[in-house]
Amino acid sequence: MQLARVKGTVVSTHKPASMEGLRLLLLERIDPVSLKGKGDFVVGIDGVGANAGEIVFYVTGSSARMTETTKGKPSDATIIAIVDAIEKDGAFTYEKSVAPE
Repeated sequence: MQLARVKGTVVSTHKPASMEGLRLLLLERIDPVSLKGKGDFVVGIDGVGANAGEIVFYVTGSSARMTETTKGKPSDATIIAIVDAIEKDGAFTYEKSVAPE
């Protein structure tokens, strides 16, 4: 699993029928301590209803096709969770309820 921040949406009108109705989000991988973006972007299928600015877990490869949303879909990245908090060495580096948007 990878940590990323949702940076926006990706719209595609020409795609396979199996992809119709799926939300595509632009994700930027982040450092879990500083929360700074790494400048490394990926497009992922939204499996959990994530919104811009939220920190999420996403999976890649064959794991990306193991959710109810993505079974049988041509996905290589899928958002599987919205992060509520990140704790390292006893200190929180991120808490959703107090994080700036």
